[in-house]
Amino acid sequence: MDLERKLNGNLREVWFDGREIPLERQDIWSLLNNSNIKKIVVTTAQRREGHYPLKTELITEINNEEDLVQVASGEIVISGEQRLLDLAQERGYRTCVSFSIQGRDALERSWQDASRYDYAVIDFDLPTNIPLELILARLQERRTILLKRETSFTGLEVAFGVMEKGSDGVLLATANPAEIIKASDYLSRQSKDHLELQPLLVKEVRHIGMGARACIDTTGLMTPDEGMIVGSTSNGGIFVCSETHYLPYMNLRPFRVNAGAVHSYIWMPNDAAEYLTDLSTGSKVLCVNTKGEARTLTVGRVKIEVRPLLLIKGEINNKEISVIVQDDWHIRLMDAVGKPQNATEIKPGHELLGYACAPGRHVGIKVEETIIEK
Repeated sequence: MDLERKLNGNLREVWFDGREIPLERQDIWSLLNNSNIKKIVVTTAQRREGHYPLKTELITEINNEEDLVQVASGEIVISGEQRLLDLAQERGYRTCVSFSIQGRDALERSWQDASRYDYAVIDFDLPTNIPLELILARLQERRTILLKRETSFTGLEVAFGVMEKGSDGVLLATANPAEIIKASDYLSRQSKDHLELQPLLVKEVRHIGMGARACIDTTGLMTPDEGMIVGSTSNGGIFVCSETHYLPYMNLRPFRVNAGAVHSYIWMPNDAAEYLTDLSTGSKVLCVNTKGEARTLTVGRVKIEVRPLLLIKGEINNKEISVIVQDDWHIRLMDAVGKPQNATEIKPGHELLGYACAPGRHVGIKVEETIIEK
């Protein structure tokens, strides 16, 4: 399973290093027990004396041959002593080698040695990411799952972004509950977002005069089949294309979606929706493609200007969904077969790509309540 994850480039590993956390710190252990973090590195003493939920996968530090007696064959054991790990391999254990790397010679030895084991945890003497880049390049074709030791969630995010691909995982070593909560939340978001996009039959197109509209500029680059879901009400929205399509007088802006009127909802990770005016630098939004596959992008800025506006109303399964976008030819909305259509050329009877969901939002989070939006 772990090798499949590496080869497919899917989910990241997040391990928690519990070896320095006393069992008396019930605030930390209770938090871990109720978090999404399942893999926890422990000492043999912690393994004997602690109480862990069934979902927990213990990774045991071994310091001598006798420590293996406490660990069931097939589990993961971790050590900096390769002699012990070689013995563990012979006895059917999965193995994780631990390196604290100082200097270039140690770095070269580490990747060669790491390739002999199932996992490798690495820590460096300096905060630069260059050594991580070097070891990632050397291990990219190997079976070894590479984890970087980090002490904060910010470090975790950086490790996962190095050389675009990032490390396969992170060993989080912290006694700060806030950092553990952030890591747990990250794991809950790891599964790829997917929106069930459906054909929306256009019923009305109307020029409604001047108003404020927002462009969302992100820190990522979008492709021609990507955009964002924008809607006037919380029961759904319409696929507004990224600025990756022909513009006669301007360069393309593949980082941008000219989203629409400032009151609009835009869909975000974790089934949340937010008003365009609530977005700011650092906010997270969903970038969706024509298959409904979604990824998270970070907002670099939101640009609001006064422009003519165009109302587009339609229906998905008798549910009315609308969007107000800038009234201009260069604004594109995706049609039901995945082709961009100029906003000013859309007519009643056309079919666009839309998204319908149950209404009801409070500060962007879906709630169960009676709500009518028009």
